[in-house]
Amino acid sequence: MATLLIDDKLWTLLEPLFPKRIRGTKGGQPPKSDRVCLSGILFVLKTGIPWEDFPQEMGCSGMTLHNRLRQWERDGIFDKIHRLLLAEMRNAGLIDFSRVIADSSSVRAVHGGKKWGQTPQIARNPAPSIIS
Repeated sequence: MATLLIDDKLWTLLEPLFPKRIRGTKGGQPPKSDRVCLSGILFVLKTGIPWEDFPQEMGCSGMTLHNRLRQWERDGIFDKIHRLLLAEMRNAGLIDFSRVIADSSSVRAVHGGKKWGQTPQIARNPAPSIIS
């Protein structure tokens, strides 16, 4: 099997965030490891290959990865991972806040911001509205 993209130290942090998998009563194969699936998802995202072209030698199929990705998105797993990793980086002093920018397209202006008065008309005789 290929080397996993997630080392043991990182997996120790992430593993508690994933729900415990119980083998179904209908039989079939046991569920694939969350670590294998997360590594596979990262591999697909990193390389850009289609899900169906994911190499089976890495431990599971591309459809399994895609299904697990959708389930984890619904369960909010990636938001939890994001918050955990940000907290770890902040505690280690690895985030450089001197390069932070507040982009006006993503920062909400409460109540539309300050009102500076009515905007003056540009044209002397504006054209009639086609809406009304």
